[in-house]
Amino acid sequence: MTDLFEGSTVIPVPLTGPVVVTGTDTGVGKTIVTAAIAATATAAGLSVAVVKPAQTGTADGDEPDARTVARLAEPASVRTLAEYPDPLAPLAAARVAGEDALTAVMAQLAIRGAAENHDLTLIEGAGGLLVPMGEGGWTVLDLAAALDATAVVVARAGLGTLNHTALTLEALARRGVPALVVLGAWPADPELVHRTNLFDLPGELAGAVPDGAGALAPELFRREAPHWLADRLHGRFDPVAFRSHSK
Repeated sequence: MTDLFEGSTVIPVPLTGPVVVTGTDTGVGKTIVTAAIAATATAAGLSVAVVKPAQTGTADGDEPDARTVARLAEPASVRTLAEYPDPLAPLAAARVAGEDALTAVMAQLAIRGAAENHDLTLIEGAGGLLVPMGEGGWTVLDLAAALDATAVVVARAGLGTLNHTALTLEALARRGVPALVVLGAWPADPELVHRTNLFDLPGELAGAVPDGAGALAPELFRREAPHWLADRLHGRFDPVAFRSHSK
């Protein structure tokens, strides 16, 4: 696994401050990418906080996203601000549960507080960029703009990703939010569609996390993670070399 994802030595220009991890859709690998960034930045000597504004589907019995990140990456701090039982968009989940929805102000205060005490604060969204997160229908895009954050857009490798990624990047650009793109589940045996998408994918490619990475033992995950992410995300991934390997 390491050989394919290992890049050449480059001069790092790493991100600090708030970084919003969003996606082109639900189920694209945001949590594992968040864990990979946290593990890579921690290995680089940074103090990392991870904030999940809203977790839904807690009644399903699956491991919560924040716990997955904590288990795989061991960042300095992990916090979930609101949890709801049904697997719905956060605003709908709060309404169905009869609970107060998270306000944008509450989310921003919590994230700014974390950022004061850590070198890098990762904010993992829910679903895609424009999913209603809380009271008034605020979105991850609104949050990123308010925090002057950089966005990491987690995208699929397969069919449909070019359009979804372009739309997400366009929405971010309209609000002045800079963005990087990370492929959330790069297949071990990429097909023609994966290889061609890799060359046509819009935006700045800053990583490719291998499919199944979340099932790795935490120690192995932390050791491998820097090979999956580019220098902007504190890793050693080289997109030029990766594209060349994937022809």
